[in-house]
Amino acid sequence: MGWADFSCFGNEDAKTPNIDRLANEGICFEQFYVNSPICSPSRVSISTGQYAQRWRISSYLGHRAQNAERGMAQWLDPQAPMLARFLQKSGYATGHFGKWHMGGQRDVKDAPAISEYGFDQSLTNFEGMGPKLLPLTLKPGQNPAKPGRIWHHAERLGKGYQWMQRSEITGGFVDAALSFIKQAQQDEKPFYLNLWPDDVHSPFWPPVDQWGDGKKRTLYVAVLEEMDRQLGRLFKHIQEDPILRDNTLILACSDNGPDPGLGSPGPFRGYKTQLFEGGIRSSLVAWAPSLMKKSSQGKVNRESVFSAIDLVPSLLEICGSTYPQKIQFDGESLQAVLLGESNNSRKKPIFFRRPPDRDRFYGVNDLPDLAVRHGKWKLLCEYDGTAPLLFDLEQDVGEKTNLASKNPALLKRLTKAVMEWHQSMPSDKGPTLAVP
Repeated sequence: MGWADFSCFGNEDAKTPNIDRLANEGICFEQFYVNSPICSPSRVSISTGQYAQRWRISSYLGHRAQNAERGMAQWLDPQAPMLARFLQKSGYATGHFGKWHMGGQRDVKDAPAISEYGFDQSLTNFEGMGPKLLPLTLKPGQNPAKPGRIWHHAERLGKGYQWMQRSEITGGFVDAALSFIKQAQQDEKPFYLNLWPDDVHSPFWPPVDQWGDGKKRTLYVAVLEEMDRQLGRLFKHIQEDPILRDNTLILACSDNGPDPGLGSPGPFRGYKTQLFEGGIRSSLVAWAPSLMKKSSQGKVNRESVFSAIDLVPSLLEICGSTYPQKIQFDGESLQAVLLGESNNSRKKPIFFRRPPDRDRFYGVNDLPDLAVRHGKWKLLCEYDGTAPLLFDLEQDVGEKTNLASKNPALLKRLTKAVMEWHQSMPSDKGPTLAVP
């Protein structure tokens, strides 16, 4: 999903009123980053508070041979420091509903179940182990009694699956989440849940009455709006329950940037799989009106620079949950930022490494391999530090003017930092992988 796809972030083609209400009562963050421009590693970072490269997940998890070719693990190690597990041990009910994609997909049918990562309950799609909803498809004019199927081989990932229209699957996840919340309330337990729909990931299958001219952009807008509508039932349940409304934090963001011509990166350069801003900067909406500083509600935070790895330590602090001292997060706790009490940024740089199979993509023949954001500066370069691109993002959000030659000392410092980080991570086969 693109940075500018929510209507509260400027989308004039689509309306996302339920997300917009969260924004009107909460805070929009304009300088929030995910930690990878592609799905699986991004999800690892948002779940662990660590760079996904530490766990040898640097691109999307695919077939077994494909993962090995790219020097990747087959699934996230269950010993990773999961936010869900820390909260579970603190007495929280924990649930995951929606796309997982951190192990268990295609022919990888021996991956750990989602429950092994600290979740009491789960319902996923074709990219996870455990109960799942699998997608049927229906086009205008097609016989409803003879729908199509995608990922039908996902049946081999185990029993406990149900086929339903893809346009309704987010609603199925919402139903499961609502049931989970009600049970947690009955048990008098606080709860943590992921609700991770994949409506805006191609191929797009909106309800048949919303196909319009059938063009991909039209379909994208339709699934975006339908996702917002279905999520709205969950938001409404929380907003209308006085206990939940006063003590619940909702965070809404993407896992990476959009495909060209579909979602919108707004003023930023680049798309999904690329380390330019359009691939890694995500809109973030935080809602917790009773927990947030009143003067910050309904505001846009344009100053705080932070990323998904910062969410885990921040949420643990907000929840008053502890974790083993031996755990070292790459993220920093920014509780005050999420709750509108501060416009500070994380202190350390944010580092990025491209997916090993994405050196050229979307018509670009040689994409930057590494990137670092620190303060207002952004550096991109090759694995060996060559071909540097240096941008002042306060003045140049579109990454158009390369200032590398004008700032030699800064260039040297940032190149050294990103190279040292890159070399400290487990290697993948990015430097040598041939991409047709």
